Amino acid sequence: MEIMLGFNKKELAVFKKLNTPWKIQDFLEKLPINFEKKGETIMSPRRVLIEKKAHCFEGALFAAAAFWVNGQKPLIMDLYTTDDDLYHVIAPFKYRGLWGAISKTNHPVLRYRDPVYKTIRELAMSYFHEYYLNDGQKTLREYSEPLDLSQFKKQGWAVSEEDLWYIDDAIDSHKHHRILSDKTRRILRKADPLEQRASKMTQWKEK
Repeated sequence: MEIMLGFNKKELAVFKKLNTPWKIQDFLEKLPINFEKKGETIMSPRRVLIEKKAHCFEGALFAAAAFWVNGQKPLIMDLYTTDDDLYHVIAPFKYRGLWGAISKTNHPVLRYRDPVYKTIRELAMSYFHEYYLNDGQKTLREYSEPLDLSQFKKQGWAVSEEDLWYIDDAIDSHKHHRILSDKTRRILRKADPLEQRASKMTQWKEK
């Protein structure tokens, strides 16, 4: 049965073309970052198409919708940090039994992951080394179990005109796994100066 999610024919045609993970990632790479100049948003995939911009959460939702239209589970996953950093949301996917992830970001790190990881933990840990503040402090602390967005089908999340704060609440309260102990945290080495400089590069400039 064809999954349309409330999209009109023109919108559905866009999502049907995004029938591989790399096509979805390439599409998102071409969208400018949503700098939220008018306030925080969590736009639906339909609104992303209309506004032609997205931040990480919106990119993950868009990717999840594309996967669902093309017969895969619509999953998102939370990467949770220390209080002085920003969490990141990705869209994990399985390809030939291995996990990868779609990721929308404005920086050269925390990006797309090829499907080469055996478990969700392996996928999450692939982001650990690259997740740090400008001073080099590494900040990734937890990852969530993948959240299946098919449970919100009746709410029409994919085409909603309203911001999807209830999905933000759902992923926040979803099961998370701690990734390191206090003892391990105390021995973490900072990202070195070269890494710190590289991470400050951006793809899109705020105007």
